[in-house]
Amino acid sequence: MLPFNIGVPEVVVILGIALLVFGPKKLPELGRNLGKGLKNFKESLSSAANEVKSGFNEESETGDKGQETENNKKEEISAKGS
Repeated sequence: MLPFNIGVPEVVVILGIALLVFGPKKLPELGRNLGKGLKNFKESLSSAANEVKSGFNEESETGDKGQETENNKKEEISAKGS
């Protein structure tokens, strides 16, 4: 079973109509361009996901350091007050 509840007979009909509309010379070119477009789309999605993940990792690392610095400042202030 293919996505969207489309079976094999429906796919054959759709491909047959596409063959009639675009012709046998143009159809391979359209398929190739569609494949390249999907490949570029997947690559851009994965690179965007990697950027977001690296941003979260950098934020969490600097967030921990910021907490340590804040604790050190509080300790220095309490030591000066004593």
